[in-house]
Amino acid sequence: MEKSLEGRTVLVTGANGGLGEQFVSQALERGARKVYAAARTPRNWDDSRIQPLALDINDPQAVRDAATVAVDVDLLVNNAAIAPENDSLSGPEESLRRILETNLFGNLRVANAFAPVLASHGGGTILNVLSAASWIGLATGYSVSKAAMWSATNGLRFQLQDQKTQVIGLLVGMIDTPMSSRWDVPKVSPASVVSQGYEI
Repeated sequence: MEKSLEGRTVLVTGANGGLGEQFVSQALERGARKVYAAARTPRNWDDSRIQPLALDINDPQAVRDAATVAVDVDLLVNNAAIAPENDSLSGPEESLRRILETNLFGNLRVANAFAPVLASHGGGTILNVLSAASWIGLATGYSVSKAAMWSATNGLRFQLQDQKTQVIGLLVGMIDTPMSSRWDVPKVSPASVVSQGYEI
């Protein structure tokens, strides 16, 4: 991806969180023309270049509607994810399904819905936020879901290469966000992660 986002239109899912907020603000700092800040419950932003967008990635109709509204997007940041407490492969199947529905199927649903939009703008870019847990193989639904999305990212890269869509997987470690607050381990800042992500 080019370091400058001059004139580009970006859509960020999970925009209300620590990492999502940085994806929104740093896109503007790098010259983006507009940023769709997508979340289940959109917040108000103090910048006319930011357009709040109601989007539950687990709702197929909501995703289809978003793709008909945000028709000028040429960079999609798939950032939305969940990591529930007490997540375990031996936990309730319903909980594991909910994690996979969001972190795998939800993100894949958004990528597929916006692929034609990106194609109409010369190909564009999909940036999928993944995790080092994809490789470590932790005994959690989160780890499994991120490993599956890593594989899906590689598949999307081949699937969309003919339409010239760049597909990037951003594999991150522990980030200092509310999602990781229950772990007392060294963490990197959201600002640092997003800065490096936009420079891939």
